[in-house]
Amino acid sequence: MKKNIFTDQLGTEHFFEKAPQRIISLVPSQTELLYDLGLEAYIVGITKFCVHPYHLKSTKIKVGGTKKVHYEKIRLLEPDIIICNKEENTKEIVEKLSEICPVWVTDILTIDDNFQMITDFGQLFNRRVEARKWNDKLAFALSNFKQFIHDKPTIKTAYFIWKNPYMVAGSNNYIHELLQLNRFENVFRAITRYPEVSIAQLSDANPEVILLSSEPYPFKKEDGYELQPDLSSAQIILVDGEMFSWYGTRLLKALEYFKMVRSSLK
Repeated sequence: MKKNIFTDQLGTEHFFEKAPQRIISLVPSQTELLYDLGLEAYIVGITKFCVHPYHLKSTKIKVGGTKKVHYEKIRLLEPDIIICNKEENTKEIVEKLSEICPVWVTDILTIDDNFQMITDFGQLFNRRVEARKWNDKLAFALSNFKQFIHDKPTIKTAYFIWKNPYMVAGSNNYIHELLQLNRFENVFRAITRYPEVSIAQLSDANPEVILLSSEPYPFKKEDGYELQPDLSSAQIILVDGEMFSWYGTRLLKALEYFKMVRSSLK
């Protein structure tokens, strides 16, 4: 890596004379990461979905969501860098924002990608020590979780993210990676991304466990009752979607949460 030239996870090179001082984050989980790296004072704009830590909602300017942003509000904040994610934000948004300032795009499909993102942020924002400490904590917690999970049985699982129509996590995404880590065999792994599925397809897949996520669709117990008649043999569990889909430092809390989920299974 040449001095002052940094490469994001899409392979785009960015040049900065010094560490960016005015940051806009359009990715909730990465807003949390920036905070955990000690960069709160440098964050000038966030999305309405950036809810961790909670107080940022009242101390930082909200510039829209992850799919729709207020370009003029962002421009007036005079950012040095805008943080986006390939999955969370659209290519159109990234291209339009690039007219304002450099846009750093992350692409997280695996846990290794997550470690790399933290390392990248440490270098980019001159928080190398903090990034290394977080990666060390995550590596230790991950090793501990693998010891916990190694003798647990593999369970055929479907992970729901949406209703009307029903949509699930297929393969080639971070949720699938964490399902694998938990020894949840994703019954829809043959389909990539987030496919729509019918009750008939679900019945044919015959999952032993159905995980109903709290986001992006906020599944409730009643939604499980609707599925139960067609899948009477499956155990249906409501799960915290942030733990399965948020990147960054959230993984530390997620690993403890996963122990609780696995221990709750019948």
